[in-house]
Amino acid sequence: MTGSKARSPQAVSNRTLFSVISASSVGTLIEWYDFYIFGSLAAILSSQFFPKDNPTAALLSTLATFAAGFVVRPFGALVFGRLGDLVGRKYTFLVTLVLMGGSTFAIGLIPGYATIGFWAPLLVLLLRLVQGLALGGEYGGAATYVAEYAPEGRRGYYTSFIQTTATLGLFVSLGVILITRETLGVDTFSDWGWRVPFLLSILLVAVSIVIRLRMAESPLFSKLKSEGKVSKNPLAESFGKKQNLKMVLLALFGATAGQGVIWYTGQFYALSFIQKACNIEFVQSNMIVAIALLAATPLFVVFGGLSDRIGRKSIMLAGMLLGIVTYRPIYDKMYSLTDLSKQQEVVDARTIDRKQVKLGNGDTQITTTTTHIYTDGLIAKDVEKTATSAKPELTKSVTLPDGSFWLMVLLVFVQVVYVTMVYGPIAAFLVELFPTRIRYTSMSLPYHIGNGIFGGLTPFIATALVATATKANQAVPGSVAKPYLEGLWYPILVASICFIIGILYLNNKKYTTADD
Repeated sequence: MTGSKARSPQAVSNRTLFSVISASSVGTLIEWYDFYIFGSLAAILSSQFFPKDNPTAALLSTLATFAAGFVVRPFGALVFGRLGDLVGRKYTFLVTLVLMGGSTFAIGLIPGYATIGFWAPLLVLLLRLVQGLALGGEYGGAATYVAEYAPEGRRGYYTSFIQTTATLGLFVSLGVILITRETLGVDTFSDWGWRVPFLLSILLVAVSIVIRLRMAESPLFSKLKSEGKVSKNPLAESFGKKQNLKMVLLALFGATAGQGVIWYTGQFYALSFIQKACNIEFVQSNMIVAIALLAATPLFVVFGGLSDRIGRKSIMLAGMLLGIVTYRPIYDKMYSLTDLSKQQEVVDARTIDRKQVKLGNGDTQITTTTTHIYTDGLIAKDVEKTATSAKPELTKSVTLPDGSFWLMVLLVFVQVVYVTMVYGPIAAFLVELFPTRIRYTSMSLPYHIGNGIFGGLTPFIATALVATATKANQAVPGSVAKPYLEGLWYPILVASICFIIGILYLNNKKYTTADD
């Protein structure tokens, strides 16, 4: 059956269509904001919710907690996908919005490890799991909802607006974090100010709920429901029938797994690498990623629209291939911009500043800041904090000069371009693989396994691989060449497998479902 006979989407006015897109996008953007402030604040949260005596272990524990939210996303896809195919798209992702917002707000209220011990990381983990379940149901609902309003032949263009929300959510989270940090000051932000971005989310969620309550059900689902053709068992139809299960597996291993690792490498791991491997100062590192995201975000719509004309496959696989080929050279160049062993210091310009502060327990904390200035304008600071009853804390930070700063922005921007290529067309690609009656369930599972597990584990696995390589080098110097690049083998391997399967088995034609 053709699209015009089934639903006549062409009759939907542009005003109505963009109203639908706006309502869906606002809520999805806020949910991504909620999800990403945790990852963006991983370094601070590791010291708040985990013991401070092993910073590397604390960071890995925080990243593992962050990753846990991704691991449960497929379960959320099953639960809420089924609900969406039985009850409807609108009410299902209204529920996911409430769960996500409530969990984020609650994280901002949890006392730190110093106050309640291991209850702190346990409560954070539980709330992260709720977040992951909620996000597992959100994306499929929003993408399906918009696609079922979109006219035939323009799904790639219109659903690509939904695709911008993940990146914009990250961008907004970085903006709120930076504004809060600059307003309260570094010490206050590290102490309790980090809670503000979490607590603010409840206001954003309230606005989105009001907007979504005014939305109508999608025309395709409404027609299906009025005709009594709604699936009685979406899970059995999605995964119990051989042909549909084949399409689910093809979507996962031929598209979303590779798309997921490219997405999280280009945005999340890039930020983690800049902060941890390159030691770039907190504000500057976030500014680098924020500028790159802002500049590249319109390309989601460009590649989404282009996929309507030349097909989804070629654009998505091209983005994967570019990542496979160029990640190691890009990250090697990023590291070289802050490699102090290759810089020449202006020794006479070195300064040492010491400050003493009385702590609440009666100790005196001495903070020693040594500032190094290099000939190209790079500034490096070593900050050592010592107190009688605590182990010394040593942190390093680098501030790039203008030339290196903009080169770093360019290197991150290139990675985000790859993200827009693989992510821009993916919603339309998934929607068109499956029939309306089981679409929410069928598309949500491969999307969230690809993004939640394969993609979401990228920062944790990559960081662990780097830590392992660094440890091996400490035991046997020179045993691993450029250990800071070892983390990239994970996204390169996953993207390569997905690229090969996609080349062999995906069609570049536009998929058309039987009931559309």
